[in-house]
Amino acid sequence: MSLESVRAFFAAHAPDIAVLESPQSSATVALAAEAFGVTPERIAKTLSLRVGDRVMLVVTCGTARLDNKKARAVFGGKPRMLNAEEVVAATGHPVGGVCPFGLPTPLPIYCDVSLKAFDEVVPAAGATNSAVRISPDRMAELTSAEWVDVCELAAPVG
Repeated sequence: MSLESVRAFFAAHAPDIAVLESPQSSATVALAAEAFGVTPERIAKTLSLRVGDRVMLVVTCGTARLDNKKARAVFGGKPRMLNAEEVVAATGHPVGGVCPFGLPTPLPIYCDVSLKAFDEVVPAAGATNSAVRISPDRMAELTSAEWVDVCELAAPVG
């Protein structure tokens, strides 16, 4: 059902964007990068957070981590990750398929500035084996997201 809500979202708002499906799981950043042939940085992971009584989604670069100090300053409170049941209840999407598209009810959506380093990113599309290819600016525009700086990039390996 979740995949269908994402397909319906794109059919209505961006019919030029195709939902891609992989025969293998794309439920983690590493698996998604492999499944869709991109580097892990280009996976746009969606974090489901609660700050006080507000639930929100933050879309960030696949290798970035939420910086609690920055997030607390921007969102006005300490962010807490939702558990799997809360994620499904809030987004309609399973963990590993969470995205800012096709939500059952509107949620505040934020895009971290770490995404701006790329011309195209690959967020999930409502299932643990689906994704779309989209520019970060277009994703923010389609979801009415606000740009924020709440993450830190992982240190380069090596």
